[in-house]
Amino acid sequence: MSGLGRDASQRRRRVAMAGHAQGAARPAARHTARQALDDPDPAIRSTALGALDRLGDLDLADLLAARADPAPSVRARAAELAHRQGAAAVALLVGGLADPAAEVVEASCFALGEVGPTAAPGALDALAAVAAEHRDPLCREAAVAAIGAIGADQPPSGRAAVLAAMSDKPAVRRRAVLALAAFDGPDVQAALEVALADRDWQVRQAAEDLTGRGREG
Repeated sequence: MSGLGRDASQRRRRVAMAGHAQGAARPAARHTARQALDDPDPAIRSTALGALDRLGDLDLADLLAARADPAPSVRARAAELAHRQGAAAVALLVGGLADPAAEVVEASCFALGEVGPTAAPGALDALAAVAAEHRDPLCREAAVAAIGAIGADQPPSGRAAVLAAMSDKPAVRRRAVLALAAFDGPDVQAALEVALADRDWQVRQAAEDLTGRGREG
C-alpha cells in the first residue's frame, strides 16, 4: 500500500473508531467525525456519516449536504441512514429516487420502506415510477419492497405498481408476491393464483407461503 493509501486508511480507521466513543471522549469524537465530512476521500466521508449516526449527532442538514455529494457512495450512505429521521426525510429520499446512480436509488427505496406508512403521502407515486420504469432490476425490486412495507393505505399507484411487477424478472416477481401481503381484493387473489404456477420456484414458494397452500391447493 502506498503512503497515500496508508494515510487514507488510517484516517478512515480513526473516524470509524470515533463513532464508538463513550463518555467523556464523545465530544472530541464528534469533532473528528464532523471534520471528516469534508475529507477528500469519499470512503471517509461515508464513514463519517455512519460515525455521526452512531454518536447520535447526525441531523437532517448533514444528510441534505451529503445528498449533494459528488460521490454516489456518499449519497447512498446518506440515504441508508436517512430513515432514522422519519417523515422529515421523505422529501430527501424521494429526491434520491431520481438520482442517476442506481445504488442511490436502491438505498432510497430501502429507506422509504423503513420509514413505513408515514412515507406514503409523498413517496408512493415516485416509488411506483421506479418499480415500473427503472433500468436496474435491483432498483425495481427495492421499490416494490418499499411499497409493500409502506402498506395498503396509499394512492392507487402503489397497488398498481406491485401488480404490474408480477410480470417482471423472477427476483422482482418474488418481491411483488411478498408485497401483495399488504393488499387484498379480487385482483390480488388473481395475481397470487398466477404466482402459484410461476415458472420460478422461489416465486411459487413465496405465493405458497402467503396463501398457505401449494399449486394444487
